Amino acid sequence: MPIHTKRWNDPQDPRDGYRLLICRYRPRGVSKENETWDAWEPKLGPSKSLHAAVYTTSSSPLSWDAYRRLYLEEMRAQQALIAALAARIRTGGTITLLCSSACVRESRCHRSLLRELIEAAP
Repeated sequence: MPIHTKRWNDPQDPRDGYRLLICRYRPRGVSKENETWDAWEPKLGPSKSLHAAVYTTSSSPLSWDAYRRLYLEEMRAQQALIAALAARIRTGGTITLLCSSACVRESRCHRSLLRELIEAAP
């Protein structure tokens, strides 16, 4: 499936297709005219409490395995959005899921989990 993942401030590419920001929080200081995305869907980002549990400064932040399980549980409530993205792909579209510039490792970011959910959607 043509689903790409990037950070919102990674260089744009004509092959990106529909660029969807999937962060709970909109990037600070980015004006409307400087947005690098076509749409923003905060419901596809981790909840505020889950985000805080991962990006906390405490001595025991949430492990990746726990984060993955909790994020996937949260996304059960977003099946309609996920199905709509899968349908967009099936009709020939390309989607690039965009996340925070702080998420350096795609393999440890919810954008990789969401990609899996979209690919598996009926």
